[in-house]
Amino acid sequence: MRVADLLDGKEQQLLTIKPNETVGLLARKLQRYRVGVMVVSRDGQTIDGIVSERDIAYSLAERRGELHLCPVSAIMTRKVVTCTPSTKLDEVMHLMQQYHIRHIPVSDNGRLSGIIGMRDMMEFRLQEVEKRCKAVGHWAALTE
Repeated sequence: MRVADLLDGKEQQLLTIKPNETVGLLARKLQRYRVGVMVVSRDGQTIDGIVSERDIAYSLAERRGELHLCPVSAIMTRKVVTCTPSTKLDEVMHLMQQYHIRHIPVSDNGRLSGIIGMRDMMEFRLQEVEKRCKAVGHWAALTE
């Protein structure tokens, strides 16, 4: 299976934040959309960075009460690990493990086309297991 297969079955809104927007706005967007990460992009299409709840938490220790006024560019990760729609899901899992990350933006010809999270990978794999078990009649035994 490839990233495109996973994205086809996933409802997703591509959420981005601009590098010059504040960490306070970022926190409100993360809360509003109930997500843990956002791609940083000047134009909504190119990937300038990525920023997560963890980045906010770690930066809080350094910047304290003024963190909400800082630009997102001050706390974002600039070297972003990406994949393409044709990347195999096993490769994505390997990248997540290798770099200790939970989200990987999908870039199609240099344009942001999606984001794959660890939860997406887990749900996709669980669906595969369910299909295989149902096909051989073992699903009832697994759900007891």
